[in-house]
Amino acid sequence: MSISPSSINEMLMTGSHLIVSRYLAALLIGLLFLSVRQGSAFEIIDSVGTAHTFSTKASRIISLYPAHTENLAAIGALDTLIGISTSDTYPTAVLDKPRFSYHDSVEKFIQAAPDCVLIRPMISRSNPNLIDKLRDYGIRIVSLQPTTVTELYEYWQTLGKIAGFEEQAREIVSSFKGEIESIRTSVAKIPAELRPRVYFESIHSRMRTFAPESIAIFCLTTAGGINVAEDAVSRRGTNIAGYSKERILAKADEIDVYLAQSGRMNRVSIQQISQEPGFGALKAVRSGRIYLIDEYLVSRPTPRLLQGIRTIHQLLYPG
Repeated sequence: MSISPSSINEMLMTGSHLIVSRYLAALLIGLLFLSVRQGSAFEIIDSVGTAHTFSTKASRIISLYPAHTENLAAIGALDTLIGISTSDTYPTAVLDKPRFSYHDSVEKFIQAAPDCVLIRPMISRSNPNLIDKLRDYGIRIVSLQPTTVTELYEYWQTLGKIAGFEEQAREIVSSFKGEIESIRTSVAKIPAELRPRVYFESIHSRMRTFAPESIAIFCLTTAGGINVAEDAVSRRGTNIAGYSKERILAKADEIDVYLAQSGRMNRVSIQQISQEPGFGALKAVRSGRIYLIDEYLVSRPTPRLLQGIRTIHQLLYPG
């Protein structure tokens, strides 16, 4: 709405100055309110391509993915969490919060009255009915999961926006990048011909490795390892890539180190790997260089990836 100077003069001349004052006051308040809303509102596009417009930060968040929980805690947004997933184990400060699962009833979520539920794409695929019903009730569902390092930094900053801790999220990104640069400077001193060639297993039972652009391979190469499965192809846009036993055995003499993530995704032992039929031909198996690393340190997109990188470096370069 607008009012011209001539209109104001006309009102004043007719003795309507009180009306004008009230009109202008209301107009200024409206403009101020609009400015505040525009300044605080923001939009994000999540990992499944859904656009979300927030008029204000979220203050009652349920996290159904441990990485979301850990990252919110890392940026200082612990108090925004009113619920965590049934598989959360870190950090200890969150473990007394109510537990939720994507197998729970819609009513359980509604009673908790969240203003945002953070999930990852796997949950959307596993239980789309729950997600649709929660959205029908007006509960915002945001699906996030980075698959590359570039997406990792964007993901941390997106969580910061959602919870209202943008500056703290930027600090996490800056600190992480600084540590990575320091590690790379150190690794750069190691001649390429002395760096071990590594096969990095993601799921033993299915003979899976990691996609070359995945965060896990980023950890491996940053730590000073050379990925022997650079020709692996991502499965359905995930971090996981197929790599048959035949392809592994074809590079038997190239594999200096056999590294496998260990945890819920890959319940495997060094003995199981060494006794896998045909694996006796692998250079890494013959030399006893089979190592396991906690999957939380290489597959979960949190600042603890730095710990994973340092652990891998120690395994590749003992002493």
